[in-house]
Amino acid sequence: MTGRREFLKMSGLAAGALALSPSIRAWAAEASQAVATHAIGVLPPLGYAPDSLEPFIDAQTMSIHHDKHHKAYVDNLVKAIGDDPKLSAMPVEALVANLQVVPEDKRTAVRNQGGGHANHSLFWPSLAKNNGALPKGDLAAAIDKSFGSFAGFQTAFTKAALAQFGSGWAFLAMKRGGEVGVAQMANQDSPLGLGMFPIMGIDVWEHAYYLKYQNRRPEYVQAFYNVINWDFAQERYAALKKV
Repeated sequence: MTGRREFLKMSGLAAGALALSPSIRAWAAEASQAVATHAIGVLPPLGYAPDSLEPFIDAQTMSIHHDKHHKAYVDNLVKAIGDDPKLSAMPVEALVANLQVVPEDKRTAVRNQGGGHANHSLFWPSLAKNNGALPKGDLAAAIDKSFGSFAGFQTAFTKAALAQFGSGWAFLAMKRGGEVGVAQMANQDSPLGLGMFPIMGIDVWEHAYYLKYQNRRPEYVQAFYNVINWDFAQERYAALKKV
């Protein structure tokens, strides 16, 4: 995918985040209020039994991923922020979207740990067995407009997930105005730092799939299409589009 259909190019995120225009920052702040946000020091519940996604994602992976990995991001973010009351009071999504408010000596840690908290807080509700269901409503129309078809989206999303060298994510993300595209992010970087809102995403860190799939990331990515909660994605997209 090229041109306006592609959001890929996520190197230099911190600099990009600091360069966001005031209008994009204002939109991001308002859009954050339209969807669920998460407190800095609170690990959100998984929301369903760890075995709910079997056989596509195993129960042990889900438990360790949520209870250990996500919790570590929450705990380390609290440590990184320290006793700064202004930063501690911000939802993690607003913090990641506005890294320029973070003191420079804390910014890298907040980017990494806050990104991990924000990304995982979106990841859990984005998952549910879908029994072959596809996007619908406004989100389906936006996907068709950007990618030509759902199959076109799958091709771009799969490519981003597989091409990410090392750890990272692939997101279906939205720009102001409702246009959607695929954002490939390294490590725990978030589209929020570039003025885009993630609608849903796949975690391609090895801890997200290694117990079941070992080094077979392509099998994990293919299985992931069976557990995308398209109802949640549609609700999130519809709420953000109104801003």
